[in-house]
Amino acid sequence: MPLLTRALALIAPPFCWACGAGSAPAEPLCRPCRSELSWLGPDTVEVAGVETWAPVSYEGPARALVRALKFRGAAGLAAPMAAQIAAGAPHRLLDPPAALVPVPLHPARARRRGFNQAERLAAQLTRRTGLEMEDCLRRRGQARRQVGLGRAERLAGIEGALELRAGARAPARAILVDDVVTTGATLSSCAAVLRAAGTRHVWALAYARTPGR
Repeated sequence: MPLLTRALALIAPPFCWACGAGSAPAEPLCRPCRSELSWLGPDTVEVAGVETWAPVSYEGPARALVRALKFRGAAGLAAPMAAQIAAGAPHRLLDPPAALVPVPLHPARARRRGFNQAERLAAQLTRRTGLEMEDCLRRRGQARRQVGLGRAERLAGIEGALELRAGARAPARAILVDDVVTTGATLSSCAAVLRAAGTRHVWALAYARTPGR
């Protein structure tokens, strides 16, 4: 362990984002919480018309990591989360010339949060896969909180709020990247914009997915 890392560990020992206990350096979860992760296996599933893969189920420690990245400013979690995605994602999804397209965050929310968690994950995936990132989508209109809404409400809230960035080009093969997939409403809307702009194939990668989706 580098000297600076050891010194920082003494001042602020690494802790588990799920339970708060001590964890190994560079590990966001302690060993007991890592053992509670529910792995989803190698197969993709269709979510709202988009072929989707995620390594873990959105529950327990995985939910804690997603919420820490999204709501607690823990941008550094993008690296280990992306590592788990890259390690298990089906190889055919990661074949070039597919481009990684982060799901956009509303500008007002991005300013409050300080970053777009999907963009951070996509950037880390670029480092691990060599695929290019095309940040070609944007949100417009009034921001609307999606947490707690049902699928129909999410679809109604997203409709008309996504578009291609001015001057951007939609990749022929796109891999949407997000932290979590729940109803699939956001993926569906992003895919519709990309397909309308000429994208022929759209897949999605996320860190976690709601069980049963």
